[in-house]
Amino acid sequence: MSMAHDHAGHSHAGHSHAGHSHAGHSHLHLEHGGGGAGGSNATRSLWQALVITVVVLVAEVVGGVLSNSLALLADAGHMLTDVAALALSLFVAWFSQRPETPRRSYGYFRLEILAALVNGTTLLLISAWIIWEAVARFRQPEPIQGSLMLVVAVVGLLANVASARLLHGASGESLNVRGAYLHILGDLLGFLGTIVAALIVRSTGWLQADTIASLAVTLLIVRGAWRLVVDAVDVLLESTPAHIDLSEVRAQLEAIPGIESVHDLHVWSVTSGVVAMSAHAIVREPERQQHVLEHVHDAMMLFGIQHVTVQLERREMYERESHLHA
Repeated sequence: MSMAHDHAGHSHAGHSHAGHSHAGHSHLHLEHGGGGAGGSNATRSLWQALVITVVVLVAEVVGGVLSNSLALLADAGHMLTDVAALALSLFVAWFSQRPETPRRSYGYFRLEILAALVNGTTLLLISAWIIWEAVARFRQPEPIQGSLMLVVAVVGLLANVASARLLHGASGESLNVRGAYLHILGDLLGFLGTIVAALIVRSTGWLQADTIASLAVTLLIVRGAWRLVVDAVDVLLESTPAHIDLSEVRAQLEAIPGIESVHDLHVWSVTSGVVAMSAHAIVREPERQQHVLEHVHDAMMLFGIQHVTVQLERREMYERESHLHA
């Protein structure tokens, strides 16, 4: 994952303007070693997982059609979204390496959040289709070739285990890779359910086992997909990250000697693992401003906040900033 470096010793003090004191700012340096996908290792893992997934997709579509298994076809549908998700993740990993521009000062790192949102939404749509098809099969079961279904499911399971292991490490660092990982993990669970269903169909002839397996797996996938969509939307809405308590951030800032009060405090994620903060603080003694800035930067590192922007003010500016004090 791209890392942000906070240089507390290089916090800049601006110029005092009629009581409106200086702004502190820590520079955000995002390394372009693989963009939001977590660097070259994650990119290599994505490529390997993509190759495996394409091979399994072809085998599963053929096996699902020949065996008439809804569980296999449901897995094939998820596998198709896996291919799209992995390809999208790779594109984002490449494209997000482009440098920032005056128009896009943060570069293209939020593309990974958009990719995660697309992946999660696609999973939800595919899951809705599987549920619809499963309801139809409950009403009118169709014959299934359990042996072929079992063979394809076992091959798919082994392939998905390999893909999941490739992506597991990077999935905790990037929403982009996490989206692709959830697709793979969903299929892994799907193959487990399909294997159980195939064994039941072979041993008892109960066709509904196939339908039940597809529903059970889909419900598990929906849970992960919904969480992914919510997390992506939170980043796009610049919500405070779930692991940071804004009241604790405020308390930490106001405990710094020289800061009288803090307002217009915001903490948000730029992209996965890159958290930013901005605030206005009342510091009445000009000679303490540099000292305050350095302490602010140090305090924010306790929360894992890498990008800090602080506007220091020597007196209240209610008329100019009434919307910030409300």
